[in-house]
Amino acid sequence: MFSGRCGSSLLRSLPLLATRPSTTLPSANAFRANVSSRTFASEVNDALTRTDPLYKTYKPITPSIRHLRLPISAHLFKGRPLRQLTVPLRRNGGRNNHGRITIRWRGGGHKQRIRLVDFIRSEPGAHDVVRIEYDPGRSAHIALIKNRNPNADGGKVWSYILAPEGVRAGHVVESYRQGIPEGLVPGFVDSRDVRGNALERQAGASKNEGTQTTSLGSLALGVLRSITIKPGNVLPLRLIPTGTTVHNISLHPEGRARLVRSAGTSAQVMLHEGSGKYTHVRLQSGEVRKVLQDCIATIGKVSNPLWKNRNLGKAGRSRWLGRRPRVRGMAMNRCDHPHGGGRGKSKGNKQARSVWGWVSKGVRTRKPGPRGPKNSNKMVIRERPRGKEKQTE
Repeated sequence: MFSGRCGSSLLRSLPLLATRPSTTLPSANAFRANVSSRTFASEVNDALTRTDPLYKTYKPITPSIRHLRLPISAHLFKGRPLRQLTVPLRRNGGRNNHGRITIRWRGGGHKQRIRLVDFIRSEPGAHDVVRIEYDPGRSAHIALIKNRNPNADGGKVWSYILAPEGVRAGHVVESYRQGIPEGLVPGFVDSRDVRGNALERQAGASKNEGTQTTSLGSLALGVLRSITIKPGNVLPLRLIPTGTTVHNISLHPEGRARLVRSAGTSAQVMLHEGSGKYTHVRLQSGEVRKVLQDCIATIGKVSNPLWKNRNLGKAGRSRWLGRRPRVRGMAMNRCDHPHGGGRGKSKGNKQARSVWGWVSKGVRTRKPGPRGPKNSNKMVIRERPRGKEKQTE
């Protein structure tokens, strides 16, 4: 007890010693003593925090923080979000409009405001990244951007977008959803008729054209890609070269982005078809599917890739996120689950099934191809790897 009191009194006196004015220059011994006292104070204040280069962990003074591990994101803005770009979240506990539970294990949760993220990016021109923020409603970080156009309407000046990996405050992002502006690159004229491989052939050699024209076309295409292929920029797939890492992919030319939006995910442009209609895109799961070349995608990878390795540390943090406890089927009664009932911990040598009786392990419940829903796999070139195929990757 005595040592604890002395330690606390010493800590309270350290700021006073550090801020006390002195009229004479201190000696060498006094200077060394002052430096050692400041070092001791910083060590005591940081005693409860243990950090490594990627994650922040805590000294286990309580059971709730023994296993807590959070990714370090020092670049995040520590204030509140922009109020006009948020709406209150109304929870229903997984119930539909009839009051029946249609999504189990949901309920409670901390009070939140939904951030209105722009997944359309229809506003052209340069936008300045003001800050990177935390979003409680998604795993990825979001970026607040401001339109440089002085004539933009009030609702189009500020907007939230998904923050790509590596984008920080002060960077500039731009949307080319409407196409490349005329005069952006001398010698390049954007046209919806020129897409994919045709763009390469237009800049490449031709039998009827001279060497000078060929070199100018290749130079214009190289300058265009150096300007547009940057993290955070939005382009149609017809203007994105093969091998580029993208995210936020739309499935309709005029629609919002639907695919590859969670933290740390990315897709890759694999091939532009010679017909100029579709582009083959490899998704995060390994599935390769066709997407219309007029659909948009954002350059880069989604931010916060360390999110999947976090550890909440206690059940209460899951309740803060609106997740209720998930009950095992064997712990239920026979009338509530196919695995329930009986004596002891046993499901009666039954095959693993869901609460509705569907086989849940080893059998595919969705019928792809002609036997399944009409045109359900029409755009899929190669399905995602499963089983041994997935283990070998």
